[in-house]
Amino acid sequence: MTMKDNLVFVFDLDDTLYKEIDFLKSAYEEIAQYIASKVSVDASVIYTFLVEAYYKGANPFETVLLKFKPSDTEVSTLLQLYRNHSPNIKLSNESKTLLSYLKANVYKIGLITDGRSKQQRSKIKALGLEAYLDDILISEEFGSEKPNPNNFKFYETKYGTSLNYVYIGDNTKKDFIAPNHLGWTSICLLDDASLNIHKQSFDLANQFLPQFKINHFNEVPNIIKHI
Repeated sequence: MTMKDNLVFVFDLDDTLYKEIDFLKSAYEEIAQYIASKVSVDASVIYTFLVEAYYKGANPFETVLLKFKPSDTEVSTLLQLYRNHSPNIKLSNESKTLLSYLKANVYKIGLITDGRSKQQRSKIKALGLEAYLDDILISEEFGSEKPNPNNFKFYETKYGTSLNYVYIGDNTKKDFIAPNHLGWTSICLLDDASLNIHKQSFDLANQFLPQFKINHFNEVPNIIKHI
């Protein structure tokens, strides 16, 4: 059987198909515009303050409210803006190239992502992922989060246990436990320049560790050709 007949390739979303820091910065831009409409400070100044607070490990929303004191604004207000804004994010050329390759060469392409439905759906729409994905599984909609094996068994139930399954993610605390247990091929996309929201560690028990580690998506075709 060829890959087109028997390989299902499943992605994580955040910090795998795109950098989650880009979503964060997109939200901060909208929040900065909102606060600027209430105070006599330019939005660019507020945006810089938010980003710096994040990198310092402070709570950006609490500190920005203490600093600029916008009227009728609470942390919950900013959280809603963060979660519900229309993100200004896009796929990298590297992601597009891999997705196009997989669309032409494997049986099905899926997604397993943790998070709120509205927020994750807005990311998926902004990235144009519907054009590539056959299945989208979001934890809030499905009812459980990784590493729950049921999130992965969804695919085995739908397509059968006789196929080959590959999962690619980035979070070494939870992404690879279930696929490893189920006998899937697991691949970790390594963080570049420590940009990932969730930091990676490979000083972990074997169940947490991916079978393959890659720096770039162009390494994937060679891995799956040998499955």
